[in-house]
Amino acid sequence: MIDSPSSRAGRQLLESLERSGITHLAGPAESVDLQPKDSEMPIAGGDDKPVGTGLEEMARTVATCQRCQELGETRTQTVFGVGGPDAKILFVGEAPGADEDRLGEPFVGRAGKLLDKIITACGLQREQIYICNILKCRPPGNRNPSPEEAGNCREFLDAQIAAVAPEYIVCWGSVAAKNLLDSTETIGRMRRKFFEYGGAKVLCTYHPSYLLRNPSEKKDVWEDMQMLFADMGVTLTGNQ
Repeated sequence: MIDSPSSRAGRQLLESLERSGITHLAGPAESVDLQPKDSEMPIAGGDDKPVGTGLEEMARTVATCQRCQELGETRTQTVFGVGGPDAKILFVGEAPGADEDRLGEPFVGRAGKLLDKIITACGLQREQIYICNILKCRPPGNRNPSPEEAGNCREFLDAQIAAVAPEYIVCWGSVAAKNLLDSTETIGRMRRKFFEYGGAKVLCTYHPSYLLRNPSEKKDVWEDMQMLFADMGVTLTGNQ
């Protein structure tokens, strides 16, 4: 059997979910639309609860996490995730920055404002998407997450994905893509194709902060968004 990035990531997802007490994943819906899902998913503990309840419980657990000593000592607060708890699209970024650490919400700085513009250009509102990061704490100096830090936070990310049960995941930047899919490929090589993780289709593209430094690459991200929405049966027109 070929040990592909998707298969390795799948095994990692199952192991993380077992550690979190989650033993059931909801399957994708038969049809794709952009309206919120009506179904509720069983979460850890065996009782059927609204999806949002499970996420709130996870957020409280994360808020007191001290697995990474440096991050626990230097953060202002944890940054768990925001958006629709039953969203069909889930965005995964890298880690909180200074603005996110201060406000407690992912993607609220300059990169976040650009992401909001991308979301609007796609005909959506931020609240229709679930947004989170590989790490829930800001690394000092906005450095990249270490493998140990990403590993410590992994079960929280997997629990978020399981609770939301999105049909599509977008990895923004190489840190998110490599960590989620357990890949060593560059983001350039991971673009323009779908991967699979936890029952969702995964698309990888450039991080908004990279676009701020390299605005000529915005057209590539728009092509990726067109590919994503085309798979949903929605045509995005125009150039960004």
